[in-house]
Amino acid sequence: MKIALIGDSLTEGRPGVSFIKFLKETFPTVTFDNLGKPGESVKSLHSRLLKTKLDSDCDLAFVWIGVNDVYTKLLKVQAQPVTKNHEEFKDLYEEILNIVLGSSKNIVAVSPALVGETNNLANKEIKELTAIIESIVNRTANTSFVNIYSVFEERLAKVNSSDYISTKVLTVMKDVLFYKKNARIDKLSKKRGLNFTLDGIHLNSSGARIVAEIDASAIDKFFYINHSVIKE
Repeated sequence: MKIALIGDSLTEGRPGVSFIKFLKETFPTVTFDNLGKPGESVKSLHSRLLKTKLDSDCDLAFVWIGVNDVYTKLLKVQAQPVTKNHEEFKDLYEEILNIVLGSSKNIVAVSPALVGETNNLANKEIKELTAIIESIVNRTANTSFVNIYSVFEERLAKVNSSDYISTKVLTVMKDVLFYKKNARIDKLSKKRGLNFTLDGIHLNSSGARIVAEIDASAIDKFFYINHSVIKE
């Protein structure tokens, strides 16, 4: 069984903690194809998929993209182009799903997660993009939707978090280079007053486990008949 994981640095697992490592522990016989790329936006992912053909033997593909369409606006350096408005976002996202369906039997479209661990303007836009993605999924065959932002929002309501967000590219690069072990990542996250992320965007151990649990539930939902097979 093969599952493609398509997305940005959150999928790649750097900086921060990789949720895919936890998925591999849960499903040791499943092949996970990590197709995450740092800085990826909806626009740049669309371009990548047009240029690079996906393997055509995937049973399931997770598409987790969109956070950089919001986060990039806070950075002084723009790594990838972003959509000029929500209409373009909607059109390109819909095309992405259609392209991926050419290589995978089913898709789980995951909403963007967090841009900071507080109820800020950036997360307001994340909610708007989430609604757009859900509306696209509702009219796309063989595709389901997971609102991962709502899960984090519910968890954040029970804790106190700082408003820390890494907006300097050099800080992000430093996190990539010097914070590779989970214990160090979690220690820095705590120092910054964060609960689920390293820097307001990328995951610490707690955040990665939440994502892995959500994705595992989606995998079980699609393959419940073979549940015992894929976990053994």
